[in-house]
Amino acid sequence: MAEARAAHADSPHVALGLAMSIALGIGLHNFSEGLAIGSSAKSGDTQLALLLVIGFALHNATEGFGIIGPLAAGGVRASWPFLLMVGSMAGAPTLVGTVIGFGFQNAYVSVAFLALAAGAIIYVVAELLNIGRKLGAWPITVWGVLAGIVLGAVTELIIVAAGG
Repeated sequence: MAEARAAHADSPHVALGLAMSIALGIGLHNFSEGLAIGSSAKSGDTQLALLLVIGFALHNATEGFGIIGPLAAGGVRASWPFLLMVGSMAGAPTLVGTVIGFGFQNAYVSVAFLALAAGAIIYVVAELLNIGRKLGAWPITVWGVLAGIVLGAVTELIIVAAGG
């Protein structure tokens, strides 16, 4: 019985830690998005930069759900400072990446950051799949991942069709 109570006592810390890890992964992913925006603006392709901003804003609008998901699943009510911190961890790298992408361009560094961003987003998706499995909501989780992939592809097609 004591072990069950101890495991339950740690669950808020586990949920908060997982939310922070997901925010960090999203932040690394968003850093590469900022690099793409900054580098397209630097090259003078402001139409592409604007389309990237719109496309990234559309899919970034839902990233908060991924951060809050472990908290909601664990019954944890996070403080406003914590929410501000994880929101900044996830969102601020976009601005930092934009500034760096505007001031510095190197194909090798860009590929390295894109690989880092891909690994980070794979980690986030894997954690969300694991949570869905643990909660017994596997069909909803799979449909949600599929919907995310389809919406991402549609967003990409819209950007390409608009001349991006």
